[in-house]
Amino acid sequence: MIELLAALSASAAAGMRTALPLLFIGLLQGRLLWSQVPILSHISSPVLLGILTSWSFVELLASKKLMGQRVLQVVQLVLSPLAGAIMGLAVASATAPANWLIALIGGTFALVLQLTQVGWFFRLRGIPLWAVFIQDFLCIVLVFFALGAPRQGGLIALVLLWFALRSGQYWYRRYWQNLKQ
Repeated sequence: MIELLAALSASAAAGMRTALPLLFIGLLQGRLLWSQVPILSHISSPVLLGILTSWSFVELLASKKLMGQRVLQVVQLVLSPLAGAIMGLAVASATAPANWLIALIGGTFALVLQLTQVGWFFRLRGIPLWAVFIQDFLCIVLVFFALGAPRQGGLIALVLLWFALRSGQYWYRRYWQNLKQ
């Protein structure tokens, strides 16, 4: 159960930003870097470090402007399920048969959070700057919690899932109210 909470926490981080949590998970492993992370362990560490650092920098800067948010949302919508699956597998020390299930749950969870962000982006016509800073902070905190305090990180991830579900219900009701008018 703890592994699942850790995977949810890590996948939630990947649902907010794609490269930043992958960069932190590698850097927190010390000298081993990404040697313990599935899929990423097959890529050269210096190359991966350069790619993830560059993309994290782009994510952090571009998310502060409206046009950058639009471009990032398209890229993150495509990459968040993969990043969520990788993050879930990276922190979970589950048995081999359950790895595909953790990858599936992590990827789906990251996609749900990313779709919620896209929905709020279009609803608000851009995500406010204060919300972007909260996302950045929460993304980093969730990675640390996934490794050090999986129960608390899992609880935060479940609160984010609750928020995503409530947002979906709100949009659904609003859509049907607009159709009736």
